[in-house]
Amino acid sequence: MMMKDMLIRTADDDSILGPASKFEAHTFSDETPRGAVHRAFSVFLFNSNNEMLITKRASTKITFPNVWTNACCSHPLYSQTPEEVDQNSPADVASRSGKIEASGAKHAAIRKLDHELGVTPGSVPHSSFRFLTRFHYWASDTVTYGAEAPWGEHEIDYILFSRQQGDVPLTLNPEEVGEVMWVDQAKLKSMFEDEDLLWSPWFQGIMRLKGWEFWDKLDDIIEGKSEGCKDTEIHYFDPPKEFFARYNK
Repeated sequence: MMMKDMLIRTADDDSILGPASKFEAHTFSDETPRGAVHRAFSVFLFNSNNEMLITKRASTKITFPNVWTNACCSHPLYSQTPEEVDQNSPADVASRSGKIEASGAKHAAIRKLDHELGVTPGSVPHSSFRFLTRFHYWASDTVTYGAEAPWGEHEIDYILFSRQQGDVPLTLNPEEVGEVMWVDQAKLKSMFEDEDLLWSPWFQGIMRLKGWEFWDKLDDIIEGKSEGCKDTEIHYFDPPKEFFARYNK
């Protein structure tokens, strides 16, 4: 899959540059100290009690194994049906009066929720997702590989919220997910304080910058009162210092 799947490589402004393999996009080294910028999405899935689903990435994952994170984090791809490539260069966005297109990211989210968590497409229809904003971040996987980490992430990440009514049946793919947990805000905050737990750098950054605020406004977001699709800013953050490799300093 590192060579087969074609990711969407972008410029820092989210203009599409073309395809890149997972291997190319995630290789970190002296020559490519931050890999290649590419599109991603992060799904934040909630139940009817407004509890958030968090997942622990499988121990066999090449990048960032054993870290806790949001429900699903992955990439839209080329050559998928339905189409997963959204056109969101500054010119594209301006031509739509400032609206960000996230239809492709939502299709990718449906595909990966099924693959990773066994959430059937009928349980999370395209219309259930709310696009909120984009984050641009990078991180070397030093927690797994040390200061010479050969892998990392450098993504423009589309944030998608969805709330399900009633129980959400899950069938975990052991190659992707090790554990899952539904948490309220108090529980997640207490888990963040547990030094024995590992967290993905993107989840940490998203929660610190906007995540708690979004969670507080969840009802309005799901009811469509949020103007997330009009947030044209790409919010940038560096990772925590523990995700800086030797070649990043």
